[in-house]
Amino acid sequence: QIPKDPTQRWLRELAALSQQVQQVHPNVLAKILKERTVYQNEEIVVIDKPYGLPVHGGPGIKNCIADVLPILAKMLENMKADPLHLCHRLDKETTGVMVLARSKEAAEKIRLLFKTRQVEKIYWAIVLGDPDPVEGVVEIPIVEKEVKSHQSHYKMTLAPNYRLCPEDGRVVRVRKNRSAESAVTRYRRLAAASACSLLELQPITGVKHQIRVHLAYGLGCPILGDHKYSHWSKLAPQKLPELTLRRLKLEQSKARHLPLHLHAHRLCLPLGQPLDFVCKPPLFFQKTLRKLELDIPKD
Repeated sequence: QIPKDPTQRWLRELAALSQQVQQVHPNVLAKILKERTVYQNEEIVVIDKPYGLPVHGGPGIKNCIADVLPILAKMLENMKADPLHLCHRLDKETTGVMVLARSKEAAEKIRLLFKTRQVEKIYWAIVLGDPDPVEGVVEIPIVEKEVKSHQSHYKMTLAPNYRLCPEDGRVVRVRKNRSAESAVTRYRRLAAASACSLLELQPITGVKHQIRVHLAYGLGCPILGDHKYSHWSKLAPQKLPELTLRRLKLEQSKARHLPLHLHAHRLCLPLGQPLDFVCKPPLFFQKTLRKLELDIPKD
């Protein structure tokens, strides 16, 4: 039964986004990825990764990109094609540009480009609030920690090298956390409206959940739909500002259906000559931008 109210219909679609790709047959998933191929040559295949699709398998995961790479390779070439190889990863909830390699050698070459920070990655995110300043660099190491609460769980968090001394406000160097990884993210505000902002992000390093952690805990601007990093101590739906709820025609109790609004928008790969790939944000992301009256910049 399809709800008459457009907001309820939109919510139903959002809640179903992640489940859909987990229900389909692997052959159907490979076909979806084939249709989302944006570029291919003899070395690489570039896809526009859909929402809610994990890159790797794990407990409770029926479908993932890694599992369908042999099927996708055959669909793209012929029955004798070698399986494709993963070169990098995107979070399950992140959409956009993803590079696959046709051979082990090509995959190793591209992984090295990522590792040595020669690949330029540009993301778009809708965030709550307005970063201050509106453009800058967040350079704070990140570490994984256990959150001890009534539901104990693990999260990435900041491990800053400095803190303010409560007595006199002096900046004091903190003993370095050995497990922390250095993490650097450039950001720039593209638009602001409805108590939200559209940000362009360039992760210089590639730490797990880096953009989400730097935005939520470093800038105090969690990504819309990021229910994991909107609070520290609890696993609960994100609390949205009144104006945002009004523009989205949403009740707070339904906010849990909002998907993560983080999109890998552009990727520049220096393979011989620089290859530049751009993927438009998915429909749900574009719809949210319109509802919040955030203007999409013209590329």
